[in-house]
Amino acid sequence: MDQAESSPLGGQPDPRQRRVHRNEPARRPGTDAKLDHPVVVGYDGSPSSRNALAYAAGVSRRLSRPLVIVHVAPGVYCEPLTGQVIGAPRARAETERWVRAELAEVCDCSGVEVRVIMRHGNAARELSTAADELSADALVIGAPRQRWHHVAGSVPGWLARHARCPVIVVP
Repeated sequence: MDQAESSPLGGQPDPRQRRVHRNEPARRPGTDAKLDHPVVVGYDGSPSSRNALAYAAGVSRRLSRPLVIVHVAPGVYCEPLTGQVIGAPRARAETERWVRAELAEVCDCSGVEVRVIMRHGNAARELSTAADELSADALVIGAPRQRWHHVAGSVPGWLARHARCPVIVVP
């Protein structure tokens, strides 16, 4: 039986069947359905990421979209000779309080739904993954300050090449 015969409107797609597009990101179990198409911002506490946070809050207010702040901590590892733990992660509640306090300091976000996500690992990959999972309208990130990033590459440069949503780099 061909599709034209099985369709209720003769040649039209069946509205009861949801079409899945190849470029549609897979939604991680437990993600919020009401957070569809938020503005995602990467925040690490640097001056440029504070500027990005303020800019993203303004964009989310203008677009009437939720704001998702993603804080990516580097992975935890041990010093091979001494066994000392380097890069121990902060407690989730402590980090969320810190990020929300920073947001309150840079702008007034009344009326904007805000969510904080913590990730561990490579900042560029984790920001890209979070934006894909949430079907973000935009990904906002601060520009790097160090000169060596211009030679060795940077998080915004990687995101500009690999992210599936518009990337806004704020100085």
